[in-house]
Amino acid sequence: MKHIIIIFIALSSVFSFAQSDKGSKLKVGDKAANFSVSMLDGDVIALSDLKGKAVLVNFWATWCGPCIKEFKEIPDKILEPFSQSDFVFIPISRGEPQALVSSKMNTLKAQGISFNVGLDSEEIIWNQFATKYIPKNYLIDKEGVIRYISTGYSSNSLDQIAKEIKKLLQ
Repeated sequence: MKHIIIIFIALSSVFSFAQSDKGSKLKVGDKAANFSVSMLDGDVIALSDLKGKAVLVNFWATWCGPCIKEFKEIPDKILEPFSQSDFVFIPISRGEPQALVSSKMNTLKAQGISFNVGLDSEEIIWNQFATKYIPKNYLIDKEGVIRYISTGYSSNSLDQIAKEIKKLLQ
């Protein structure tokens, strides 16, 4: 019985961690910090140019196992369902050089996971949004207000993000 209680407590803390804004400078209801990010393909995306669209900003790193688990689910759970809507996904690599990010994305592409990612090697964008813990997702509404934040990864975290995206697009 003691082991079951310990397992329950551990799982409860993982779930609450995944649905929290721990380590975040910005909170739900705050205006998202504006930024411009250079994407791996050379494009530059400015958050201010995306007014009128729901935006999911995802902070990740190549060394982060939970981030890569999340990436493997993103095409089916986020990109495909919202491909025909006013939705933009901006994954931003936190604190890593372009060569490393490019290599990781090439590895993932060989596994069937292919999407463009942003580069924040100096953590300028990251420092506007958060202080610690990845993966970290900020769902921003059409007016630029943060409506949902998730930190960490759990088996249903992307399902919850997808539900929140649907709410914003209705």
